[in-house]
Amino acid sequence: MALIVHKYGGTSMGSTERIRNVAKRVAKWVRAGHQIVVVPSAMSGETNRLLGLAKELSDRANPRELDMIASTGEQVSVGLLSIALQAEGMDAVSYAGWQVPVKTDSSFTKARIESIDDKRVRADLAAGKVVVITGFQGVDPEGYITTLGRGGSDTSAVAIAAALKADECLIYTDVDGVYTTDPRVVPEARRLNAISFEEMLEMASLGSKVLQIRSVEFAGKYRVPTRVLSSFTPWDINLEEEAKSGTLISFEEDENMEQAVVSGIAFNRDEAKITVVGVPDTPGIAYQILGKVAEANIDVDVIIQNVSHDGKTDFSFTVHRNDYAKTVELLEKQVLPTLGAAKVVGDTKICKVSIVGIGMRSHAGIAATMFKTLSDESINIQMITTSEIKTSVVIDEKYMELAVRALHKAFGLEGKAAA
Repeated sequence: MALIVHKYGGTSMGSTERIRNVAKRVAKWVRAGHQIVVVPSAMSGETNRLLGLAKELSDRANPRELDMIASTGEQVSVGLLSIALQAEGMDAVSYAGWQVPVKTDSSFTKARIESIDDKRVRADLAAGKVVVITGFQGVDPEGYITTLGRGGSDTSAVAIAAALKADECLIYTDVDGVYTTDPRVVPEARRLNAISFEEMLEMASLGSKVLQIRSVEFAGKYRVPTRVLSSFTPWDINLEEEAKSGTLISFEEDENMEQAVVSGIAFNRDEAKITVVGVPDTPGIAYQILGKVAEANIDVDVIIQNVSHDGKTDFSFTVHRNDYAKTVELLEKQVLPTLGAAKVVGDTKICKVSIVGIGMRSHAGIAATMFKTLSDESINIQMITTSEIKTSVVIDEKYMELAVRALHKAFGLEGKAAA
């Protein structure tokens, strides 16, 4: 018997018929002798609907009230799923995050989990109950309901699994695992049987939308084996087959890990490049530029400072495309006048393409293969950044799909989906 946490996304909870199928799937696991905790999202589209109502009333709604509103979507889900489980003959009980409690800080709409009290849940499990807990939410020290931000149900599920020391956390979603790249761009993309936490964290931060990045951070920190698998397989699929399906996010030292040099190709269209031209090449110049950007709560990604000529240099960096206009305005009004730089120029038509793999640590020449592949396709590299297990390049957005397909082939990632 194992203690397993199931997480179901909004699509899986999208109708009463789908909720009934989730209940049948959970009941199958319980009848096989497992203890099950379920963390469902709100029904698909419900959170957007609720927040849309708030926006109709005010563009500057108090974040505390937004959390009060948004949290109700998951509360409906846990109640409906518990009723469906009871109809299947299961002894099920539902809880809101504040009832467990899942304790968070007070950063409304983007709270972070600080601790989870597992006593109530453990007592219910020991009594043979299926416990259904709202994802996406918790309670702050003042007793106010908080939410964790978009994708927060993934984080809730992994955090609950960590608190309970669960044997595995199963993330049921609308894809059947983690692929070597997006199959919509490369039809030959292959589903991975396993991937390390480090690789998954890089993939999530570099643009892969399979899992919310904070959930991967939690899983890695607390060493929670986490599996991504499809909620659209028939609920009565053989349990042993289901338990081995999808992609297991595990530990690098696990002997079963696939030891590929490059595990995947990630890409992100949402970037923009900004260059401050003619900057004095003096100590502290990076802080004088990026300090103001950081104060405005704007995240910076790739950074390059060119070689100095006649005491002047160009300083380039990337930001999220949504922050581009705000960043340029800030630089022109607050930074240029004090620096004596010539001008600010930018480009919103760029993208970032990355190769990721733990095998890159012990194999030389991987980056060179990447650069040669792009050169052979006449794709110009504008910026480069590296870490132990990834190399990222910034290129013209129009070449993104060509670059992804070429790199996917160059590193031998094609193949049929893993069994």
